Parts: sequence; C-alpha cells; structure tokens
Amino acid sequence: MRMRPTLSWTPAADLPPGTTDLGPVVDALSVGGVLVLSGAGISTESGIPDYRGKDGSLTRHTPMTYQDFTGSAHARRRYWARSHLGWRTFGRALPNAGHLAVAAYARHAHVTGVITQNVDGLHQAAGSEGVVELHGSLDRVVCLSCGTFSARRDLARRLEAENPGFDPVAAGINPDGDADLTDAQVGDFRVVPCADCGGVLKPDVVFFGEAVPPQRVEHCRRLVREASSLLVLGSSLTVMSGLRFVRQAHQEGKPVLIVNQDPTRGDPHALTRVALPLGPALTTVARRLGIPDGGGPADRGRTGPFGGSLPPGGGGGRRMRTEL
Repeated sequence: MRMRPTLSWTPAADLPPGTTDLGPVVDALSVGGVLVLSGAGISTESGIPDYRGKDGSLTRHTPMTYQDFTGSAHARRRYWARSHLGWRTFGRALPNAGHLAVAAYARHAHVTGVITQNVDGLHQAAGSEGVVELHGSLDRVVCLSCGTFSARRDLARRLEAENPGFDPVAAGINPDGDADLTDAQVGDFRVVPCADCGGVLKPDVVFFGEAVPPQRVEHCRRLVREASSLLVLGSSLTVMSGLRFVRQAHQEGKPVLIVNQDPTRGDPHALTRVALPLGPALTTVARRLGIPDGGGPADRGRTGPFGGSLPPGGGGGRRMRTEL
C-alpha cells in the first residue's frame, strides 16, 4: 500500500504556545525509560536543512516520490545526479551538540532507544546504539529487481567513473541528500545499473509516497509500549510515519514531550512543547541531569556518519531488514 505524500499542514488556531521551560524534559529523563523520536530539525546545526522550518527545503524543493522514481527513467537520472552531488555534503556532516546529548542520555540510562526519521546517520556517528532508522539510510543502495544491497560509497565510485568532471554548483542541499540542480546542470548524467543483475538501483530510504516496512513500524510500536515517555526532537510530525507513535504514546497514557521551535502536528497530544534551539536546549538538559560537559566534548572528534553499516553480507546479499 502506498501513502499519498503529506508535505504540509496548517496548525490549528487554538494550539497552546511553546514554552522555554525545560523542567518537564529533565523530569522525564530523570525517571528514565525515555524513547526518543527525532526529525530533520536535530540535524540543522550540522549543516543539513530541515523540510518545514522558515528556511526549510520545501520552500524551494519538492522531494522525489516513489511513484516518480520507479515510473520514469528521466526522474531517476535527475535524482541520481542531484543525490550524487549531495552525498558529498552528507559524507562531511558531523554530529552536533543535540546528537551528542542524546547519545549521552543513553549512556547514563536516561534513554532506552532512538527512532529517527532522518537518513543522515548522525545519531550513530555521535555514539547512539540500536538506532531505528524509520526512513532508511543513504549509506545503502538496494536493487529493485534482485533485492541486493550494496554500499553507497561503492555506487559513488561507479558514478564518478561514468561521469568524469561532473561537479556543478548546487543552490542548496536538502534533508534527503538531494542537491538543488537545474535540468541543464543535470545534463546527460549517466546512471549505472545493479552490478549483479542490471536492475534499477534505489537508495535504501523511504521516499515520499512509499510505505515504511510494516515490520519496522511494529518494532517501533513495541519500543513505544516499553517506554515510560516519548521525547520528540526536531520534528513537525507532519507525516503519519512519525505522528502515529505520538498518538500511540498518548493513547497509552504516556507523557509526550516535544522540543521543536515551531508548532507540530503532535502538539495536541503533548504534555509540553519547548520552543528552543535543540543543541543548546539538550546540552542544558544534560548538565541539569549531572552529565559532565553536557555530553559533548568527550565525544568530539568522531568521524562522519557514513563509514559502513550494511546488512549481513557486507557489500551485498539478498534484501533483508536487520535494524529490527
């Protein structure tokens, strides 16, 4: 079943305003058992824009949909040209104070798990373990014909060999790793097929209009059931893939706490929404929890996000989900 893309929503006029009081967040983390649900807003301080903030990418860019990608060779060429260029920026991105704080919460037994809507790998680069990548990851590629996984870095080498000198200047980079290029800049970019069967390659991410695999959804629902509270970080919760877990926590009588500067679609179900920048807010919370240096400096110097992480089989293998 394919979902219609939900790109925007209009906040109700009677939504409560955001607060600057971090007390409820500190209290929830002090109890422990907190499940984190993160969105694009946690990565903006790493140089990756979000979708729906005042400078979000949706103001200038419509994301690729599953239907367009699978139905049009032209759309795939345009996607891979833009994504090939954007990959270089994603590969250089480093976790910021927000990612580091979340990892520190887990090390000190305040957080039991992380579900991220992001495809950038920055939670793992910060040291978080067992992260559920709700929408997949840009560091993997899958063949739509034979189901074989391969590493994105290997595809990047193949694309560079087929497109020597391809280095246009992008107008911007989007949260899905897509660089803003004109059709003229895309030109006659050459796409490569699956090395095993010659089929169509797709990044192992959930495009707009594509359903999250049901076993992944059920795994996340179990994490919500086992959690004492849900902490949402940097997500507008516009799309149902994340909002459903907020609704589940609320229905189960578990506190939902949101840290996001703008109103979210989950605000009616939340105990509070803290309208503060994520990095400073989460570092402040860490210090109030007694975590030395806010969970930050001790974790500096980590490498970028895309250093590996393939399903069993390394560079290939039949398609299977292993993050569950």
